[in-house]
Amino acid sequence: MSLEIKEIVSKKELKQFIKFPFKLYKGNPNYVTPLIEFEMSTLLKDKNPAFDHSEAKYWVAQKGGEIVGRIAAIVLEQELKEKSLARFGWIDFIDDEEVSKLLLETAKAWAESKGAKAIHGPMGFTDLDFEGALVEGFDELATQATIYNHSYYIEHYKAWGLDVAASWVELRGKAPSKNPEKVNRAVRIIEERFKVKVKEFKNTKEILKYAPGVFEVLNNAYSDLYGYYPLTPKQIDYYVEQYFGFIRKEFVCIIVNETDEVVGFALTLPSLSKAFQKAKGSLFPFGFIHVLKSFYFNDLADLFLIGVKPEYQKLGIHALIYDYLQKIYEAKGIKYMASGPMLESNKNVLNTWSEFDIDVGKIKRSCFIKHF
Repeated sequence: MSLEIKEIVSKKELKQFIKFPFKLYKGNPNYVTPLIEFEMSTLLKDKNPAFDHSEAKYWVAQKGGEIVGRIAAIVLEQELKEKSLARFGWIDFIDDEEVSKLLLETAKAWAESKGAKAIHGPMGFTDLDFEGALVEGFDELATQATIYNHSYYIEHYKAWGLDVAASWVELRGKAPSKNPEKVNRAVRIIEERFKVKVKEFKNTKEILKYAPGVFEVLNNAYSDLYGYYPLTPKQIDYYVEQYFGFIRKEFVCIIVNETDEVVGFALTLPSLSKAFQKAKGSLFPFGFIHVLKSFYFNDLADLFLIGVKPEYQKLGIHALIYDYLQKIYEAKGIKYMASGPMLESNKNVLNTWSEFDIDVGKIKRSCFIKHF
């Protein structure tokens, strides 16, 4: 059967693009099915404000009319201008190097036509999209915010000439039953000395007032990290609407200073991985029931995002976050934790976990790059 590449041009085709991994990973206990609605929103030009300063193309590879692979190619205006760099993402394929090569060559050709001299990935439009191919930890359950891929992907990437550009690690382990004494001492001092505190909320609606401040901290705290570009006000509004609809107020920690300005935060939530697996890509008609159950009957929490303003990072603000989360997790029956990706080179962040009995590095993922 001949191998063909096909560009995605309709919403119907885009849904097929999104659902291809559902079949590829069917029966895999560690793959977490994304929500089709969220994926459509991210990939549609009229939905995602990233397209105000980005371009993207999507393709599927087909054999005998059957989809055997997919890929997205993305150009961020700023990244292209500053680094002559494009991105590939949403890449999945069967274990056939002819397929992976066709996908990557197609993305490369389009990137070159836009003036790029290199391409890296897997990456999304922003740091909040799926990024980083899994290179270690294939036997671990993915979070709903991270990529899961077969181990053979890495050999395909290397065969095409991709090199590692950056790597992230994730933590997995037991939620602490108590904080280390070092954290306790820091908490006793920090609030009084630096006039900061954990904000208390009566309901989720109150948190929304501080949501823009959370993303402003994110822009400041993540500005020097690999592949990060500041979110625009429109993107912040978009993510507030997307993500703050999936929060449980007790699991959100927001640190404010004496002027009520957000200086640090932790967005965590009961793990939705198993709920999303059961939902099979849709909240309706029954998927939302699994999500609601996971929200209130769960012993695993996902640490989705944690950030502290740069000028506050050396003041021990992280201790307030860890203290808050430890107490809430204990009260809510959380026994285990899973973090999102943390850059392997970001020793300042990794060192903050050294006081805890947490396994950092069991799961590792990488971004790959090829110059041309």
